Amino acid sequence: MRADYTLPRLYLDHTLCGEIDLSREQAHYFGTVLRKRVGDRVRLFNGRDGEWAAEIVTTDRKSMRLSVGEQLREPCPVPDIRLLFAPLRKHRTSTVLEKATELGVRTIQPVITARTQFSKFNIERANAQITEAAEQTERLDLPDLYAPVTLYSALADNRHLLFADEAGCVPMVLPTLEGLSLPLDVLIGPEGGFMEDERDMIRARDDVYPVTLGPRILRADTAAISLLTLVQAKLGDWQHI
Repeated sequence: MRADYTLPRLYLDHTLCGEIDLSREQAHYFGTVLRKRVGDRVRLFNGRDGEWAAEIVTTDRKSMRLSVGEQLREPCPVPDIRLLFAPLRKHRTSTVLEKATELGVRTIQPVITARTQFSKFNIERANAQITEAAEQTERLDLPDLYAPVTLYSALADNRHLLFADEAGCVPMVLPTLEGLSLPLDVLIGPEGGFMEDERDMIRARDDVYPVTLGPRILRADTAAISLLTLVQAKLGDWQHI
């Protein structure tokens, strides 16, 4: 059966079979906000088993039980793209998390740099934001999200690295991605950019590719969205559309 994209969908970290009791918050959302009743259908995904149809079998003001039915879509892994970014002001970090989820990154890794001004990172709130973004954009999984690490630690993995370098000299156009392949890291610095010693450390890597993003200096959240869009168009799952 094909998915009905008008049906609301919900992420559950739960095996999708049999009957499932929703949390109080989820029951409130479906029952009070969306006004769903017994017999109405919804869609569920857990990040592992694709998407499944479910029917509401009982509901009241504080609870709701669903009966899981047929599978609507099989699992579909996203490309192995990891976003490394320095945490920003609260609303700008929220934008990065939301758009990175929408754009299909597999991993989100906050990175603490010398000029990172907002090093506090609320993992619980961030997970809620990426879950909501995945629910709203038909994604079948959630990005893996990790606690912040130092820039040095983030660069320890031996992966291709696309580095948004505001002081670089290589313009970013699609043909310049020909030498890159997945898995791929995309590194975005803080507002104010990297320190010179950080830039030297990044450029010393064997598989680094520093690029600029046009004639204007972009805000960090804009740079993340722009670079991820170009990467998906050239190397990711957009090229198969």
